[in-house]
Amino acid sequence: DQQPSAAAAMSYAADDGDLRGTAAAACQNPANDLWLVGADTSLGRTAVLNLSNASGTPATVNLDLFGAKGVIQAPGSRGLLVAPGTTRSIVLAGLAPGQDSLAVRVRSTGGPVAAVIQQSVLRGLTPGGVDFITPGTGPATRQAITGLDIQDPAALGPLTAKSGFGDAGPALQIAVPGAADAVVEVKMYGRDGQKPLPGGGVVTAKAGSVTTVPLAGVPAGHYTVSASSDVSFTAAARVTRGLKAEDPMDVAWAPSAIRLGSQHLVPVPAAGSRFLMFGAPDGRATISYTPVTADGKIRSATTADIAGGTTASVQVPADVEGSAVVGYLVSAAGEAAYGAVLLERDGKADVATVPVSPGAAGQEKVAVTLGY
Repeated sequence: DQQPSAAAAMSYAADDGDLRGTAAAACQNPANDLWLVGADTSLGRTAVLNLSNASGTPATVNLDLFGAKGVIQAPGSRGLLVAPGTTRSIVLAGLAPGQDSLAVRVRSTGGPVAAVIQQSVLRGLTPGGVDFITPGTGPATRQAITGLDIQDPAALGPLTAKSGFGDAGPALQIAVPGAADAVVEVKMYGRDGQKPLPGGGVVTAKAGSVTTVPLAGVPAGHYTVSASSDVSFTAAARVTRGLKAEDPMDVAWAPSAIRLGSQHLVPVPAAGSRFLMFGAPDGRATISYTPVTADGKIRSATTADIAGGTTASVQVPADVEGSAVVGYLVSAAGEAAYGAVLLERDGKADVATVPVSPGAAGQEKVAVTLGY
């Protein structure tokens, strides 16, 4: 009694070298219009955009670039050909150098594409983290993001005050594609309810640019971010691990998430500490999550009743009845709820977050009207 569905996730981990850290991303449904928020091309930061065309039709891709000071006109960002069955890599510093806040809109004609940004940070000789930045939901007047693990604010303050460490703390980046400024209200919801942000959480995001809102100042823990405005925008949240400037750190970007519905298949990478995180910003929601194990069995479902304005997290066990847990079937009822998988590694400053992908939709139909 299930819709046929499939899902996959890729993960990366390294214990040394400049690209030390953990990164993970879910495989995507290719599309013709994608938004990626969180890229950084400033000193010591590397951002590589990978465009993949799995179709049999050539894709012609145009990139729209938004920085902290507005739209970036970049020669070479138009008419990028991605041949069928290939991946094309683009170093974003070649199009928009020196941008510490960069959002990329990927639009293709012809074949649909998948897009991911490989982002890395290197502060001098000390690794600052790696991540795969994946597309979030398109511009809307309301965005929600879950899968955030915020560190102790008392230790984050002195760290982010150091030169070159401004991006070592949690933050929300807001990209406004339209011609009107957006007054955005940002709220943080933890296990015990809403936690106030220093400064009140209301910010004016300039049209055609990317605005960064620090999320430090709330108690340590797992959080969901809700942002709303009367002007459409898209957003992503940065989380970091590591509190000592001389030690390696890691970074993860959580994109704006879809509302949970029925039968989302959520793959879970094998290594490290894994958490299923669910946020219900507005009202009470009921979440059902069913383990899928490596032997192909769908195990017994568990139901969580989540109070409105809170975030719940469940640690993923290594196995169920001796078979490794490889994924979950997730369904939600009630008020709007959002989900993500949070990945960490014990004893290491590693972090990655993977939002829950859209659920199985069954057979898709396209209406065709014949006429003159």
